[in-house]
Amino acid sequence: MLIVKPVPADRLPDLLRLMPKAELHIHIEGSLEPELMFAMAQRNGLAMPYPDVESLRRAYVFDNLQDFLDIYHAGTLVLRTEQDFYDMTHAYLARAAADNVVHAEIFFDTQTHTGHGVSTDTVIKGLHRACADAQAEFGISASLILCFLRHLSEEAAFECLEQALPLREKLVGIGLASSELGHPPEKFARVFARARELGFRLVAHAGEEGPPAYIWSALDVLKVERIDHGVQAINDPALMARLLKDRIPLTVCPLSNLKLRVFPTLAMHNLGRMLDAGIVATINSDDPAYFGGYINQNFTQTFDALGMTAQQAYQLAHNSFGASFIGGSLKHQYIDRLNAMFETFS
Repeated sequence: MLIVKPVPADRLPDLLRLMPKAELHIHIEGSLEPELMFAMAQRNGLAMPYPDVESLRRAYVFDNLQDFLDIYHAGTLVLRTEQDFYDMTHAYLARAAADNVVHAEIFFDTQTHTGHGVSTDTVIKGLHRACADAQAEFGISASLILCFLRHLSEEAAFECLEQALPLREKLVGIGLASSELGHPPEKFARVFARARELGFRLVAHAGEEGPPAYIWSALDVLKVERIDHGVQAINDPALMARLLKDRIPLTVCPLSNLKLRVFPTLAMHNLGRMLDAGIVATINSDDPAYFGGYINQNFTQTFDALGMTAQQAYQLAHNSFGASFIGGSLKHQYIDRLNAMFETFS
């Protein structure tokens, strides 16, 4: 592990912006900016429930996860064609590349869209085509993780999985997202066992609003490799010891946690304490169009609020590559780029 030389406080934001990094917790539907949402609505002949972009942005005030999900799902109604899914993903990957994201693992769900009459094929083909084009256009690698919606039944998740299997080569993993409280991971034990048999990499949202017990269940029942969010783990010393021993990564989303009132202020976020405890934490943007910041804004605002250091910046970026599902040779290339950047930064 590289020992990083101290960086003056006024240069730290530049370091955070310039360093190569991976983003492992991004819901692609949550990157749909109001301007593109309105353009798609017009293209598809759909009416929007808001008169203009600014009135829609003003609606992005949430008291909890469910408040956000209600408006988030309404926004997905404009996505109708393969080109819509392509354009949304292309826009995110262009923005991520500008933030020096060199690899992204993108969450999406099909259940929202099939509920609107859009086929699974339409969703996955549009997303995957944008990921493939991004390598040549932006120099960013990207892969797809299909998330089941936990407020729906396990039977619905099985149906979702079966519909995606003809396109399985376009997916790297399976995840679990949406309303956490009242929907513990064990609700999806059998469908995750099936996904594991099929060779998918496994992740799950746990310990955002839900208790540490949900993280235990995600690890022991679903047998996931990464925990998305996981900030409630700090309230369970035995769980923290488990995360440390097994090197289980947490894909933390600070501005999301702030916007959804998981923490009242960024200065009270526990990311720094997680890193100090040796936890494999990463920084991500979650749903950046709704939560006021893409990945670099998550880095710069969190570092400013918590007084974090260049060494912690390196650790977070290194963790993001180590926790990713990319192959060993490409992973080493990205880490070499990270090391070279820190060694030459001044």
